[in-house]
Amino acid sequence: MSGNEFRFFLSCDINLPVTFRIEKLEGKLLPPKLSDSDNVDSTMEERKAELYVESTLYIDGAPFGLPMRTRLETGAPSFCWNELITLSTKYRDLTANSQLAFTVWDVSCGKGEGLIGGATIHLFNMKKQLKTGKHKLRLWPGKEADGSINTTTPGKVPKEERGELERLEKLVNKYERGQIQRVDWLDRLAFKAMDKIKESENSRNGSSHLYVVVDFCSFEHRVVFQESGANFLLPSPIASTNELVTVYDPEVGKINPSEHKQLKLARSLNRGIIDRDLKPSITERKSIQRILKYPPTRNLSGDERQMLWKFRFSLMLEKRALTKFLRCVEWSDVQEAKQALELMHKWESIDLCDALELLSPVFESEEVRAYAVSVLEKADDEELQCYLLQLVQALRFERSDKSRLSHFLVQRSLRNVELASFLRWFVAVELHDPAYAKRFYCTYEILEESMLKLGAGASGDEDGYKLWQSLVRQTELTAQLCSIMRDVRNVRGGTQKKIEKLRHLLSGLLSELTYFDEPIRSPLTPGMLITGIIPSESSIFKSALHPLRLAFRTANGGCCKIIFKKGDDLRQDQLVVQMVSLMDRLLKLENLDLHLTPYRVLATGHDEGMLEFIPSKPLAQIISEHRSIVSYLQKFHPDENGPFGITSTCLETFIKSCAGYSVITYILGIGDRHLDNLLLRDDGRLFHVDFGFILGRDPKPFPPPMKLCKEMVEAMGGAESQYYTRFKSYCCEAYNILRKSSNLILNLFHLMAGSNIPDIASDPEKGILKLQEKFRLDLDDEECIHFFQDLINESVSALFPQMVETIHRWAQYWR
Repeated sequence: MSGNEFRFFLSCDINLPVTFRIEKLEGKLLPPKLSDSDNVDSTMEERKAELYVESTLYIDGAPFGLPMRTRLETGAPSFCWNELITLSTKYRDLTANSQLAFTVWDVSCGKGEGLIGGATIHLFNMKKQLKTGKHKLRLWPGKEADGSINTTTPGKVPKEERGELERLEKLVNKYERGQIQRVDWLDRLAFKAMDKIKESENSRNGSSHLYVVVDFCSFEHRVVFQESGANFLLPSPIASTNELVTVYDPEVGKINPSEHKQLKLARSLNRGIIDRDLKPSITERKSIQRILKYPPTRNLSGDERQMLWKFRFSLMLEKRALTKFLRCVEWSDVQEAKQALELMHKWESIDLCDALELLSPVFESEEVRAYAVSVLEKADDEELQCYLLQLVQALRFERSDKSRLSHFLVQRSLRNVELASFLRWFVAVELHDPAYAKRFYCTYEILEESMLKLGAGASGDEDGYKLWQSLVRQTELTAQLCSIMRDVRNVRGGTQKKIEKLRHLLSGLLSELTYFDEPIRSPLTPGMLITGIIPSESSIFKSALHPLRLAFRTANGGCCKIIFKKGDDLRQDQLVVQMVSLMDRLLKLENLDLHLTPYRVLATGHDEGMLEFIPSKPLAQIISEHRSIVSYLQKFHPDENGPFGITSTCLETFIKSCAGYSVITYILGIGDRHLDNLLLRDDGRLFHVDFGFILGRDPKPFPPPMKLCKEMVEAMGGAESQYYTRFKSYCCEAYNILRKSSNLILNLFHLMAGSNIPDIASDPEKGILKLQEKFRLDLDDEECIHFFQDLINESVSALFPQMVETIHRWAQYWR
């Protein structure tokens, strides 16, 4: 008997949503007849049935979560939905008495819904094993599926009513699950005989029953029910009755001793001489290439790990293979770990993207993490700044407070003012996290000590002491701005009263903010020196939090405007804008400039921060004042000979920016999009703000897959115009370019797994898997073009979001 027959999964360990497929309806369905109330000629033919299946999960007799419906199917006489249903509940949340209730409804009558019948099935069998494969459930005619513990609508056919057909279907189910050996010539004969039996059974039973066919997911091994947090060390108390009881074995889940011995022999260091000469066969090479294309979030199976270890020497020239190989190492084995580290240093040098993966929580070895830092040292300052936010978060996964990564970040920041300023802020914000405060404080201390000892700053014209003092004064400035916001909020009256109070404070009690004693480096743009606030050009936004819009004088005689917020966590916005900036860089490296607007965002605390102010107007205001986007753009870029009376350059800028943000918001799963957080600049650049919902979260029901409003499509001339076609072309091109860097983006989000960003901290694993799904790594570039065009068409035709948009506008109006 093979070792696989002893293996099984525990339901409490499966962190996946309950998934099943509703396939079809079997049996003869009588067509619905017209009611007497229908004012039609009786000679008309009978109405065609329109059916859907409603599925509801019941846990311990109570409904759990919202019911899920299939689409309408009118394919009489056979109704085939073949629709995959994914519930919000996970397998680990199920109990032994979990049931699925299926009710079939007919909506063809027009007035209400006609009940066809219902059936219920337990998710676990009598042995407490999760049911898998196809199940044929008999419907109880005219009865809605009952999910109570003692259900009145069991889908299982009673023993006394089972015939030869039911017995054969049970065997077919086992055959499809791989529990019966396949013999091609014998299988063909058996299925032919079964078809004859089915025909004779159906002809004998004139009024056959109705059945709904459901296909449950299968796993690599059987899934056995286990409550979350059960104590494996204490066996269940044995009852005095003759009931079958379950006694938990503490060895369950541990590797089989025989398998462990075989694994040790296969990986024996004495085999090293033999393994050096091993070359994979064509089949094995294909398997290895498939493994190397896996996203960084995917775990390797035992066979895959064994294969990579076996051919480790022949893979040393393949740089992509190193991260996969290091995942195969049994780090608890000192000799094996030693050999792996020796090979790592002889391996072909890896890319920066793979180095980021080695800094994720998956890799605990200090030597591996130090090797990743050695790769990072080759990156220039511009590229390093793109990933600085994630590298600071990676300090959480280091094993020592003064790690190689911490030392590297400090040393690089001493050469670059922007790196020094942002590193200080990123670390300072994390000091609020009690779990890792000590680790971040050590990095902060090292940065301060190194800066004060520095002879000359990165700019060359100021020493380290002055540079550090300038950075410290940024914190003092933000503290003063928080004080101003408190005073302004306490003012009774409208926004204008608050603006007057702000300007009065800046001109009177806080006049030192009008002209600083010494220039301060701007927190948002550390390369720029600011010398004071201009009261007359500073204002307050009409919003619940009353954010400040401040105009700062610059040392070169110019002016820069920022928005300061208090009471809002900007760390999520900071992450999204960083991703927009990174994706903009990746697109430009492929000679595709989509005119994005990656404005700067800096969280200076867990509930405060700064944003770069970009002169623009919300689409809601533009539509209200100018009726359309075209009319607005005509005001700034008129051209009688241009398309829609606008210069071709302006329209092209608008189309490209729409395409860029449509792709990026789709990939990042940006939610809560409405016409107030879509902004338009005078030159035609559209951009998004306010990223409170990411990775698929959205407060609005039924959001479209892409955030593309009808006003944007109308500005391109409608869905049939050449400009809309060009928009779709830019979308598909950008999507395929960003898919090439999917590993980089996934690695960056993986490093954020321990952060306190709301939409990541709630369920990091789920969020990263959602992000991975958006890249559709199972498709090639040509298939992705068709996929993305379908997405765009689906989003444009989504009418429900337009209704929500109207409701939102009314809410904003009354507010």
